[in-house]
Amino acid sequence: MARFFMLNTGAQMPSVGLGTYQADPGVVGEAVASAIKVGYRHIDCARIYGNEKEIGLSLKKLFDDGVVKREDLFITSKLWCDSHAPEDVAEEINSTLRDLQLDYVDLYLIHCPFRLKKGTSLRAENLIQPDIPSTWSAMEKLYDSGKARAIGVSNFSTKKLEDLLSIARIPPAVNQVECHPIWQQTKLRSFCQSKGVHLSGYSPLGSPGTKWIEGNVLANSVVTEVAEKLGKTAAQVALRWGIQFGHSVLPKSIKESRIHENFDVFDWSIPDDLFAKFSTIQQARLMGGDFIVNPQGLYKSVEELWDGEI
Repeated sequence: MARFFMLNTGAQMPSVGLGTYQADPGVVGEAVASAIKVGYRHIDCARIYGNEKEIGLSLKKLFDDGVVKREDLFITSKLWCDSHAPEDVAEEINSTLRDLQLDYVDLYLIHCPFRLKKGTSLRAENLIQPDIPSTWSAMEKLYDSGKARAIGVSNFSTKKLEDLLSIARIPPAVNQVECHPIWQQTKLRSFCQSKGVHLSGYSPLGSPGTKWIEGNVLANSVVTEVAEKLGKTAAQVALRWGIQFGHSVLPKSIKESRIHENFDVFDWSIPDDLFAKFSTIQQARLMGGDFIVNPQGLYKSVEELWDGEI
């Protein structure tokens, strides 16, 4: 079973990464240390999560103690929506590298295709017209400099990714999006495969307990039925489904037992007859984005926000 996926840069991206969204300071460093000791080699970070400094301290200790080498890890971070201006892009990655205590990240993503006024919160009235070509040009300079070994995007629809590919000097290596058995991203997945862009799935368990996503993937009847038949947990089945479907998965947990459980997805598989049942699941995007939709604003509907992919 593939423990890695090959990116269009030639780099190998581990198929399971630890998500760090809503992992509070005080616990996230311990979660990262636990994950790396279990065998995780991919840590998914973002400046907006507010915990990169603690993750950096944890990584430094792991390096100093000889637990793992920097070159054996794959570290992702992301450019937040209020820093799309080309002059802000280099400043943002420098801040991330300083906090993480690293010379480079393995992957740097535009966190969202929408843009906020500098220093404002994620609300409809703070949105301004994005200029993805200008932002991407600044991202390409980060790749040229070596500060980002690969560059990509997150939350891009098929249309937005197609538009970017039409102007990019360096094509995005990854599109990180919501992906799980209840939202399988069929159209986007097919497009990504055709263009050599790796699809990476955040919220692979549906992110129970987070404020942006509502829905319980782990209670889905197909997921629970397959789990029961295979003697696995629903979480393991949801993660294994993603890897078998061909994308990396980024489960988030701060509990050591769950971190361990979520990594136990390599020495077994979902048989074809059970895997086929996933195609019968009714699809629903769980992160709608209503919080940035306004009939008088930049995005007037959820349909417009996601270019009809809902």
